[in-house]
Amino acid sequence: MINKNSPIPIYYQLEEEIKKKIQNEELGPGDALPSEREFAEEYQISRMTVRQAINNMVNEGLLYRQKGRGTYVADQKFEQDLSGLTSFSEDMRKREFVPSSELISIRTLNHTPLISEKLKLTADDLVYEFKRLRLADNEPIALETIYTPVKIIGDIDEVDITKSFYQYLENKLNLTIDYGYQTIEAALGNKEEIKYLKINKGEPILLMQRTSYLKDSNETPIEFVKSAYRADKYKFNMYMKR
Repeated sequence: MINKNSPIPIYYQLEEEIKKKIQNEELGPGDALPSEREFAEEYQISRMTVRQAINNMVNEGLLYRQKGRGTYVADQKFEQDLSGLTSFSEDMRKREFVPSSELISIRTLNHTPLISEKLKLTADDLVYEFKRLRLADNEPIALETIYTPVKIIGDIDEVDITKSFYQYLENKLNLTIDYGYQTIEAALGNKEEIKYLKINKGEPILLMQRTSYLKDSNETPIEFVKSAYRADKYKFNMYMKR
């Protein structure tokens, strides 16, 4: 309930009330919210206060508006904890979603300066490049491009890379992945990302780049991966200690 005598702002209290309804599944993805007028009458508060609460939740991605129709509960975002190095498949299974992949392309590349630098390769070393669409419960979440050294991976086929690449490295090749270095930034989806992620032109994505290293004496890079995540479906969490 709204406590007008509380030092906590009324708009924030209303946000918490709506969030509780979502958490308790009184409101589910795609459900319409009551109008501003209905909220104002129910809680005896101003429509301006209601509007502020709803605007904040829209900005958080918890709600979305459809022009001329109203405000609706957004789909749940998939979360990834950045405190450890895990694969997409491992993250999805942990959250009880069914992960899957669609292989878009696979090819062998000659020397490419950026990729060779990331993987510490010479100009004579070949690299596999394969693109995959990553899905959770058959919903597109990320478009992923992986680069990995041919001299370490050896022969590879479509079956090997349709599932978890980390499981393939660790279980089939008996390689141990030690750590990774990752960056994340906001970007606008390009034509390919718009097509495969089923987003609209101008919608943002989360662009992730990661280099992962083997646990050996040389700290050998085993992959350089670029992933475009749907910003409306995914968020990253991190634990930071001072």
